Amino acid sequence: MNIRSSRVIMIVLLVFLSTAVVSAQRKPTEATRPVVVMSGQSLNDLKEKLKPGNKTEELIDSAGMELRVAVQHENNKTGAAAELHDASDDVYYVLEGGATLVLGGQLDDPKEVEAGEWRSPRIVGGKTFEISKGDLVVVPRGTPHQRSTANKDFTMILIKIYAEPLKKKP
Repeated sequence: MNIRSSRVIMIVLLVFLSTAVVSAQRKPTEATRPVVVMSGQSLNDLKEKLKPGNKTEELIDSAGMELRVAVQHENNKTGAAAELHDASDDVYYVLEGGATLVLGGQLDDPKEVEAGEWRSPRIVGGKTFEISKGDLVVVPRGTPHQRSTANKDFTMILIKIYAEPLKKKP
């Protein structure tokens, strides 16, 4: 075997070994948060804890994540601003009661309250929906939406899906 062949073999071996070391160092991603499993009874207990006021309990905090999960209770809440999110989708699952939603159309006199978060007193040209227990609503980013629980008691699971992880609070 000549010197040139020895060098080629050595280079091939080094490439092979370095590839083996790099792939041996790679590991599956680890969970960033604990798993959340709630029995129906636990969820009922939480719903009762949030009554009678307008309260929210975070199940998965959004800091550093693309996801937020909360249980939200509203009672006779009127005058809530219409909103639009540039970089997050909302999913509502109604646990109890009912609400009136206005979806779509345009925000009337929109104001950016923080980056990508818009508010307005009302929606022009939206469609009105009555939602109640068991209903699922998906509000894609960029969709104006407004909720009223006037004369109603309402509890929902809110799931927000962000385009990018939110910054962790200091």
